[in-house]
Amino acid sequence: MTDTSAPQAPNPAAGTEAMPGLRVLGQYIKDLSFENPGHGPVQAQPNIDLGIDVSATPHADGNGLFEVSLKLSAKALAEGTVLFITELDYAGLFQLQNVQQAQLEPLLLIECPRLLFPFARRVVAEITREGGFPPLLIDPVDFVQLYQQQYRRAQEAAAAAGSAPAPDAQA
Repeated sequence: MTDTSAPQAPNPAAGTEAMPGLRVLGQYIKDLSFENPGHGPVQAQPNIDLGIDVSATPHADGNGLFEVSLKLSAKALAEGTVLFITELDYAGLFQLQNVQQAQLEPLLLIECPRLLFPFARRVVAEITREGGFPPLLIDPVDFVQLYQQQYRRAQEAAAAAGSAPAPDAQA
């Protein structure tokens, strides 16, 4: 016979620090455009120029609210002709609780865009399909690598200028 008991739930009054939290309060299309200047028969595989930009701003109401914006742009070229241009600004409203200041920027510029990306990817695929082209399926994005690249660029620029600005992640 063993003497075991059910695990006890942690007692919040025992002086333990509250766990960090991230809540998605909403996500939405801020801006969407699709231009179709060169639609017609294309024999060659188009070259797709893709751009990604991530930014985060504190919400005016405060209370740990932040708007994170994921901007995707794509321009398709074939045989010197622009087939289509699409731009999407997809945003989410996030509430952060009990997050240390050192973790705030990586959370906003890595984890939040990671949550938004599948939805933004679907919008871009649908708008290109509705424009008469095969859906543009954007490959998954490594937001950690994107953040690290921008962080290094910001450090180098700060060293050259003598200050330390916060980076916005761009590709």
